[in-house]
Amino acid sequence: MLTDSHCHLTDERIVPFAEEIISSMADDGLENLITVGYDKESSLGGLAVAESHDRVYCTLGVHPHDADKADEATYDLFRTLARTREKVVGIGEIGLDYYYDLSPREVQKKVFAEQLQLAYECCLPVCLHVRDAYGEALEVLKENERFLSYGVLLHCYSGSAEMVKEFLRFDAYFAFGGAITFKNARRNLEALAAVPRDRLLLETDCPYMTPVPFRGQVNFPKYVAIVRDKVAATLGTSAEEIELITTKNTKRLFKRMK
Repeated sequence: MLTDSHCHLTDERIVPFAEEIISSMADDGLENLITVGYDKESSLGGLAVAESHDRVYCTLGVHPHDADKADEATYDLFRTLARTREKVVGIGEIGLDYYYDLSPREVQKKVFAEQLQLAYECCLPVCLHVRDAYGEALEVLKENERFLSYGVLLHCYSGSAEMVKEFLRFDAYFAFGGAITFKNARRNLEALAAVPRDRLLLETDCPYMTPVPFRGQVNFPKYVAIVRDKVAATLGTSAEEIELITTKNTKRLFKRMK
């Protein structure tokens, strides 16, 4: 059975299908889903979905796009929920996005560091969103290494194979999704090949990053099987082995998952 380690069940494009997605998990070969927060509202919505369904978990976090809206009240709320609600398995997605620059870069770095500390205080791993800012993200992690005791996941990893080695100094995990099926995925596939198998996770990032042959349509968690097959083909192994390895890795990282 597969785990989609990063999806957005609270996205407006997914909400109409959320109950069907969850009820069909077994038929779709899905054991667990992690619905990921990106601001206060999506984090609370994800928690509500997770607490209403078995095999659905959530994370709480403020995305770099919304870093200028982060405040202590939100952190206090996340801290309380993370410490008291078992379905909260991580802090994220947090990080840096220098592609869109929707929040000032210095604010992004400040909020990123604050949420690394928040995760440490809650004894939870972090789920990172990094785009066009891998060098800067690495520096933030180095400066806050004391807060990385509970695990680091680079969601939708799009950095280089060389950069994989740099992040591994923090025992990082790397999740790959639909982007590895795209025609221009050479760099992604090189990075995939550089990731140790015990640090590899699968995701969809639904409703975004829909894999081929459904690119251009809404993405769904069941399409994680397409990602699994591409990973297996790239690494020269079986789909069954990738399924087993990635499910084991996800549970090792997100320790609250059953």
